[in-house]
Amino acid sequence: MNLNESVRHVIDKIENSGYKAYIAGATVRELLMSETPVAYVIATNAPTTAIKHLFRKCFDNKMRVNSVTVIENKTACNIFCTSNDEDISDLFKSFDFTINSMGISDNGITDYYGGMEDISAKRINFTNASQQTFSDKPIRILRAFRYVAWLNFKLSPHAKLDIQKYGVLIKKAQGDKIREELDKILMSDNTEVFMQMNELGLLKHILPELDICFSVPQKNKYHIYNVGEHIIHAVMTTPDDPVIRWAALLHDIGKPICKSTDSNGIIHFYGHHKESVRLATEILRRLRVDGSLSKDILTLIENHDVRIEPTPQGVKRMMMRTGGELFPKLLTLQEADNKAKNMKYFQDKLNKLNEIRRIYQKIIAERHPYKISDLAINGRDLNKLGFRAGHEIGDTLLKLLEEVLIDPGLNTREYLIMRARLHKKKRG
Repeated sequence: MNLNESVRHVIDKIENSGYKAYIAGATVRELLMSETPVAYVIATNAPTTAIKHLFRKCFDNKMRVNSVTVIENKTACNIFCTSNDEDISDLFKSFDFTINSMGISDNGITDYYGGMEDISAKRINFTNASQQTFSDKPIRILRAFRYVAWLNFKLSPHAKLDIQKYGVLIKKAQGDKIREELDKILMSDNTEVFMQMNELGLLKHILPELDICFSVPQKNKYHIYNVGEHIIHAVMTTPDDPVIRWAALLHDIGKPICKSTDSNGIIHFYGHHKESVRLATEILRRLRVDGSLSKDILTLIENHDVRIEPTPQGVKRMMMRTGGELFPKLLTLQEADNKAKNMKYFQDKLNKLNEIRRIYQKIIAERHPYKISDLAINGRDLNKLGFRAGHEIGDTLLKLLEEVLIDPGLNTREYLIMRARLHKKKRG
């Protein structure tokens, strides 16, 4: 195997001191699958005191008992040590999945739990599925889906039963830990695993606002999926941008609250974008999503269903609401949203979106003004003309911007000051 020389040196140093040492954990699976290890894990029967004596750059690992991190030539090795009453084989019980519970030494592969067989079968099994295990480390339940998404593996029948039996324990996991796993699932090529999370009853403990969407039909000519299925199909067609994928995941979660049926049996979801923003705000706060990222996600959700007029003025008005950088992401979200509907109507929607993109690119290329800060005058200029600070200045700048949106050539200091004076005169 293509083992890092620094890691090889760490293992040799431990073994030369009379102890056993294995490359272990997910590192083994990554090496066996010809991947570059994310981190190097070593299992040894040496106590932590011995490891600290052997290596100068050695630090306690606060995330795991009897564990230290050694830095060797800028390479980090997470070393798991046995306690006084443990055998080295006991260390492998503590790893999460069978495919991550193997060891490699000069004597070959140590495989206590059938990890090699599960890799060959592309199968996910828990190493130690018990109430105590999941109670102590509940995030493993969700991590199983992350491995399904990352590796394109399948959950074994035993793993499915374990998730159904112990899934409620995921509620004990911290919000930021859940977010980290959801981030990785969302950024994978297999985001459809959210449907399996719903089927196995886990989603209701993590995102109940999304879970309920799978029981809400959409009986109108524009839709072919229920709300939950539509959401996941929309996510599946987005690029791997976290802002867009989170927005796609949450864009319609307000629909169950807004559902109504007319006299013809057609279902409507009036005002669902507002409810989606409200619920998404709670979810993002619960999962401790970064404030700046949350703001962009919520902006996309709020505007995902807005019909943008395919004119320079219409495009610039929406750019005022989203900002220039976020606007193309809104178009991408709207395209994904329409791809997850009845394809009979998609081409017309796509043609309009492409026209809007063309207009947007022209606006950017020609540097058209589209926000108040682009105006040739500002609040201080209006103040000097006698405008009062606050609404009077703000309202006047918006009126001036409306004119400039129609004709960018009007964005001159002389013209805007003249128009501002006229506005002031009309206000009396």
